[in-house]
Parts: sequence; C-alpha cells; structure tokens
Amino acid sequence: QVQLVESGGGLVQAGGSLRLSCTASGRTFDIRRMGWFRQAPGKEREFVATIQWSGVSTYYAESVKGRFTISRDNAKNTVYLQMNSLKPEDTALYYCAAQIRMVVGGAGSGRDEYHSWGRGTQVTVSS
Repeated sequence: QVQLVESGGGLVQAGGSLRLSCTASGRTFDIRRMGWFRQAPGKEREFVATIQWSGVSTYYAESVKGRFTISRDNAKNTVYLQMNSLKPEDTALYYCAAQIRMVVGGAGSGRDEYHSWGRGTQVTVSS
C-alpha cells in the first residue's frame, strides 16, 4: 500500500503561481510513476501531468503545457507541481496518484493506470 498526501493548494489571482506537493508513504519502493489529476465541479477528473519515478520522462496535458512543471525528490518521496500563469479555468481539486504495478501500453495519462490516490488539495484562481 502507498499513501499519498497533497498540500500547497489555495486561492490565487489569475497570473499567479502555486506549488503543490505530494508526499508518499508506505511501500514507496513499489512506485513506478506519479501523476497529477484535477477535477472541477461538474466535470470529469482529468489528467494534468506525470513523471517517472526513476528516469526523467514527463508528460503534460496540452492545457497546462508551458505553464506547469512536474518534478520529484525521491529522497523525500515527494512529487511537486509548479503552476505558473494560472487561469480561472485551472480552478479544481488537484489529486496526486501513484502507479505501483506495471501498466502495459500506458503513457501515464489514464486514471486507470494509477493504483493509489490522495484526497486532493483545492486550487482556486480568481479573475
């Protein structure tokens, strides 16, 4: 089992920045990939960004490419999401997710590729 706890959400004006953190505990040696997803009220949970736990490969949703950066600190079992140039449409509950078993054929953008989820941290961007 891997437990995930997100932090860093808050209220920010459009154009501002926030950095989200997600710290993993438990069987962290099982982690293969970490991802960020978000869910706005009345909408489906959508992919934001993903990073391999070992290696440098990252992948972003088109809507955040060039504005958000995902990174990790393996020594701290923590993954980050730096969010710049925030827009009101970025308002959502942001979830961290961990892939702890091999997933064949996935690029890390599907919800079903992840096996552990945090409870989320709220990001609100005012116009």
